[in-house]
Amino acid sequence: MKITAEALRQRIGQFFFPAVFINDTEENIQETERLIKEHNIGGLTFFHSRASAATNYESKKKVVFNDDSYEKIKALIVRYQKASSTPLLISIDAEWGLAMRIEKTPQYPYAITLGALPENKSSLVYEVGKQIGLDLKAAGIQYNLSPLADINNNPNNPVIGYRSFGENKEKVADFSIEYLKGMSEVGVLGCLKHFPGHGNTNVDSHLGLPVLKETLEELLENELYPFIKGIENNVDSIMIGHLAVPSLNDGKDTSATLSKAVIQDLLRDKLGYDGLVISDALNMHSVSKLYETKGQLEWEAFNAGNDVLCFAENVPEGIEAIFKNASPDRIFESYNRIMKAKEKAGILSGNTAISGELNFEKTSQLNLEIAQNAITKIIDNSISDLALEAQKNNKLAKLSLYKNTENTFFKTLNAKLPSPEFAFESLETSDINSIKSELEKFETIIISLFVPKAKPLNNFEVNDEVLELLSNLLQTKKCIVYVFGNPYVLPLIPNLKKALGLIQAYQDFEEFQKIAGIQFLEKNSFKGVLPVNIDIQ
Repeated sequence: MKITAEALRQRIGQFFFPAVFINDTEENIQETERLIKEHNIGGLTFFHSRASAATNYESKKKVVFNDDSYEKIKALIVRYQKASSTPLLISIDAEWGLAMRIEKTPQYPYAITLGALPENKSSLVYEVGKQIGLDLKAAGIQYNLSPLADINNNPNNPVIGYRSFGENKEKVADFSIEYLKGMSEVGVLGCLKHFPGHGNTNVDSHLGLPVLKETLEELLENELYPFIKGIENNVDSIMIGHLAVPSLNDGKDTSATLSKAVIQDLLRDKLGYDGLVISDALNMHSVSKLYETKGQLEWEAFNAGNDVLCFAENVPEGIEAIFKNASPDRIFESYNRIMKAKEKAGILSGNTAISGELNFEKTSQLNLEIAQNAITKIIDNSISDLALEAQKNNKLAKLSLYKNTENTFFKTLNAKLPSPEFAFESLETSDINSIKSELEKFETIIISLFVPKAKPLNNFEVNDEVLELLSNLLQTKKCIVYVFGNPYVLPLIPNLKKALGLIQAYQDFEEFQKIAGIQFLEKNSFKGVLPVNIDIQ
């Protein structure tokens, strides 16, 4: 079949999924409409704002929050679809729900929290996938760039951590597949990432190039296991990570995104995957600074075997580079995969209408059930009895770190355990020394630590003064510690082994605080299991 040069360029346009931003200017929006009309691009990847997207946070521009972001994204999607002659596949990275990108939308627990669920509760992970899928459809989005199939086997990983289901390869595989099945049930495409595995790295690929030292045999034994299981279960797409695997590249530090050896030889030929392959964001510094000529990065990524070029910044130049260098057969191969994905998403018939509404009540019920099954006991010396005894003798106090005393956990406890309460919110607003002296007259302290950040940078933003206070209390008082946040914070707390009670509650959601309080008062058994190995001091 003969095809004109213009028709071939139109097909190449389908490979491009540039980034778009919910809180963009009218000028930016019109520029995106021009790209859609002139180059027949295949889809868009939504971010909140230019200041927060991928590596753009480095500009230090303030992220401005807008309460109407959800309405904005819906209106923008309708507008962009109108501009397109081929229905756009709209994508977003919504690992823990639209709330990852959009204010005032339902938020689900992080993957590490889901990883604390016992294996027999994997149906809850399916439900999370399903509900996230329904939320995406309500906004007009058909493609979620989630979940992670990365095995989190490096506690110093700066970027995966809480986004992974944990360090057990079977559980990571099972839970990833349940999440995908839940989305698929409601017609939303999913994506396993970051092939061939970003878990055992200590470099953030937004900023630099992580290097995996493993051999192919070691990768097949561990990192690749969840991807192989995903392929067996017909995963819609696999995202290639910006990470180098010298053992697969003749000893060279070539990013997997730009490596035929990784995509073609390993993923396609050896593992037999014929689904959609999408690059990680091409604006990330591990690859974005490699080529001076505009369009060359896009060509190199396509030539390596990617079908979809995510966050491509040079669309016209990239189309031209692929047109000049690629064979028509290779172009048709990727084009057909993209069309197949669009057909599965049900948009080729022109049915891109928004369907359904956000269901906050359903999300809350689901989060409650997850909390009941995920909260994990690490140390428990009859903590309920201990607290009750201290309260009778007026020797019990409560201390909240990084939240005021009006938190749901304390309110729930107060039904049966009223006692004096203290709070440290920040160095600017709280006097840590006066809190320390106030607590001296109590014997037993219930401490709730609301970890300020999920990422490990700067000790999760837990102040040194707070760590010092905790260390002192753990050595001098009977402490019952509840941690609402990333469990990787635990090794940072000095003398934590001396706690009489240590409960890992993972999320600071109202539902998790409420269940934590109820479990404490009712002496419920804990069903959660730590998804990662943690060495507490």
